[in-house]
Amino acid sequence: MTDLRRIFADPHNLIVAPGRLLLEDGPRQGRGVLLRAGRFAAIAPLADLRARHPGARVVDLPDHLMMPGLIDTHTHLTQSLGKSLVFGEPSEIFRRIWVPLEGSLDEEMVYLSSKLAALECLRGGFTTAVDAGTRSAGHLGRLVDAARETGLRLVVARICNDKGGTVLVPDRACILQTAEAHLAAFAGDPLVHPSLAISIPEAASDAMLRDIAAMARSGGAVFQTHVNEHLVAVERSLLAHGRRPLEHLAHVGALGPQTLIAHSTLVTPSELNLLRDTGTAVAYNPVASVWKGNAVAPALQMQALGIRFGLGTDGTRADGFRLMDAAETMQRAGHGLAAGDASCGGGWLWLDAATRMAADASGLAAVTGRIGEGLAADFLLVDLDRPEFTPSHDLTWELVRYGNRDQIDAVFTNGRLRMAGGWPVDWDARALMARIRALAAPAIARAPIQRIHPTADSLFAGEGA
Repeated sequence: MTDLRRIFADPHNLIVAPGRLLLEDGPRQGRGVLLRAGRFAAIAPLADLRARHPGARVVDLPDHLMMPGLIDTHTHLTQSLGKSLVFGEPSEIFRRIWVPLEGSLDEEMVYLSSKLAALECLRGGFTTAVDAGTRSAGHLGRLVDAARETGLRLVVARICNDKGGTVLVPDRACILQTAEAHLAAFAGDPLVHPSLAISIPEAASDAMLRDIAAMARSGGAVFQTHVNEHLVAVERSLLAHGRRPLEHLAHVGALGPQTLIAHSTLVTPSELNLLRDTGTAVAYNPVASVWKGNAVAPALQMQALGIRFGLGTDGTRADGFRLMDAAETMQRAGHGLAAGDASCGGGWLWLDAATRMAADASGLAAVTGRIGEGLAADFLLVDLDRPEFTPSHDLTWELVRYGNRDQIDAVFTNGRLRMAGGWPVDWDARALMARIRALAAPAIARAPIQRIHPTADSLFAGEGA
């Protein structure tokens, strides 16, 4: 394998010449990219770049695809310690598993959990993650530290519930003051972007929903909330307000271009119109629908209506290529087969939804999501010298259906090499994992988690005894 650590030790004033370069109009040959000061400084035919920048060092990578880093529009970094605890569990696992687990984490465990999740994100090709906020008691700064140390670009939410759902529920004035401070804390930060969140609409008063959404809008930040994910939550909203959750958000004025709705799986035609007319964005989380949801978001219909959306993991598994595959598969299974739609959006839609469209939904369209001049140099080098891409007839769709994280040779954010061959280049991931193995079981045991089913391991052992 090419010694990428040595080649990219000094990424300034460097021309990268990949075999294929994934641009907005598809994968192209014969193009090069000039990296300078952590950005894509120029993109042009390779001969032109060499002529215009004779002092730049050139890196030839004929067997690699250079593509934008993938963006996870919805995840939970402080849930990594309990990933498989939710397997086979019925819906609304946040009440029985995630809230108790996150609420029991001390400062060190928030840090370790977040760093493990960030490691998984980068290994899976995600250069950016949109975190929905931690329910732990005041340890958000350690989550940010963990992500920053790995080099992951982070949109991080401060949860602003005033009706429960977190360990601490301050009074209204304190919530608003803390939210304002959070928005101001990362001004000029190269990797961290603030966001505000209400975990679910029923966890906040109408006034808080309205005010936090407005504060995010005026601060140029994203407002996040989980909406229309589970049938029971829709029914609770109807009983409480006579309106479905999305309808209620519209009623209180919390929808708009600043708002990022996680899930939107149980949506009516009129609610789809609300999303379209307000410019609200959606995180389409196909793996979460399979593993723990009640339905699949109608992403193809959203695309046809012009609703903004990007792909998200919801903390399920951090493999960006498998996420794209799941996005297409769920639309095919849920809608395409019955309608005789053989393309279900085509490979280009799901690749776009994991990059450019995801950046737009995350409020980062001017920062990342494309290989474009002036944007942050967040990108992947994918090894094309693999059986899965041989022969290659349609690389765009092949990436969606044949791509996997073990084909990613390098991950970059802000022009810096962060991962090579699936491992960090400047910190010890195995030491982190060893520490988590030593501490995870006691942390889980302390949390008042309520599972409905035993683990598969215990059932298997019982049957074999």
